Amino acid sequence: MSKIITRFAPSPTGHLHIGGARTALFSWLLARHYGGEFRLRIEDTDLERSRQEYTDSILASMRWLGLDWDGDLAYQTKRTELYNAAVDRLLENGTAYWCTCTPDEVDAMREAAKAKGEKPRYDGRCRDKHHGPAQGAVVRLNVNAVMPAGSRVAFDDMVKGHVAVSVDELDDMVLRRSDGMPTYNMAVVVDDHDMGVTHVIRGDDHVSNTPKQILLYKALGWPLPVFGHVPMILGPDRQKLSKRHGARAVVEYQKDGLLPGALVNCLARLGWSHGDQEIFTMDELIRFFDGTNLNSSAAAFDFERLNWLNAHYLHETPADTLAELVAPFVAERGMEPAPDALARFIPLYHERAKTLIELADSIVRLMKSADKLDYDEKAVAKALTEEGRGHVRALHSLFASLPSFDAETLNTALNAYVNDNGFKFKQVGPALRVALLGIQNGPHLPDLMAALGRDATLKRMERACAVSTPAA
Repeated sequence: MSKIITRFAPSPTGHLHIGGARTALFSWLLARHYGGEFRLRIEDTDLERSRQEYTDSILASMRWLGLDWDGDLAYQTKRTELYNAAVDRLLENGTAYWCTCTPDEVDAMREAAKAKGEKPRYDGRCRDKHHGPAQGAVVRLNVNAVMPAGSRVAFDDMVKGHVAVSVDELDDMVLRRSDGMPTYNMAVVVDDHDMGVTHVIRGDDHVSNTPKQILLYKALGWPLPVFGHVPMILGPDRQKLSKRHGARAVVEYQKDGLLPGALVNCLARLGWSHGDQEIFTMDELIRFFDGTNLNSSAAAFDFERLNWLNAHYLHETPADTLAELVAPFVAERGMEPAPDALARFIPLYHERAKTLIELADSIVRLMKSADKLDYDEKAVAKALTEEGRGHVRALHSLFASLPSFDAETLNTALNAYVNDNGFKFKQVGPALRVALLGIQNGPHLPDLMAALGRDATLKRMERACAVSTPAA
């Protein structure tokens, strides 16, 4: 097998969204599976809507997902000479021609065809007029000079199987606009050929473009790539995925504290499968994704499943890696993400947090000085009663006198206080927890105190003893 080369070609008219990310992932996995190349091209010919900020966002999202690319990043706006050379070649070999019809005239042709019950299309009136360059003129493909009327443009799709379209259904499409810029189909074909692309995976909204592009490949005498058109992603209600479903750009999932591995795993299962396996490492995805087992039916995006996957990935991520991932979220909350503090506090919440935001919020609560700790009113009212504060004062004296402040020593002391005085743990534990955290839920108390250290633990208990109202 010759080297497989795939590509992803986003337009910088917005951030990278789920559908585009899924397409990029499939293309990347196919190239990596076969030891080929994955190329990235920015299709920025829409000068009015393209923005550098979107290009930057797309590139950042690709890097965050772990989808690296080979070779130089390509921009269509820097490749116009290639497109024009290809158009000129088509003019020379007779498969393209100059058209001087105005937009109004073309609209009238289409309306006339519709009135006759025919497909609205350009009627080819300039095909044999041998026009040359002129103000307002465009270059069109002479479809019947490439394939005779009545023939069919056919290809075997990686997802949809055999697809065939009658040449008679295809228009003499514009290849070069009156402003000298190439059209989408012209630029894509030239780019893919120039980059040596062997496999094109894209959304099935491009299926209608593929026969047109095949005509261009034939007109230019270039070999065809293999095409694969993946179906759209649906929302949980099986309707087109949209913002009303909560669909967001990749960068927003990143800001929400999701791990890239969870989103990649979720995207991989939208239209592809490997037996009954649900959770994959990136190495497994590369090993198993060979371009088969692509589903032709649209897949529904399950946000609850994504959250479940994220919790799984977070729990499986080594603490030192989590420290790097959570540090920016801790910094956003106004705290210095000191490595030693992260190393002490992450193990307390490693199995509890579901997102990096939850992890960061928990860590920041532990990093605050006692005088900055905020108290939940309901937790204070329920646990820091007079009896509760009495237990906190007694434990303060006990913990202050301990010879060491490790979790084992603290656990022994706490249990002795409860058992020796005939208390039940539910009489003591909640008050101590609210004193230390300001909230009712949290990690194992001896582990929590050992991570906070003696000084911070005692200061938090002292402040809690001074709490006299729910508002604290």
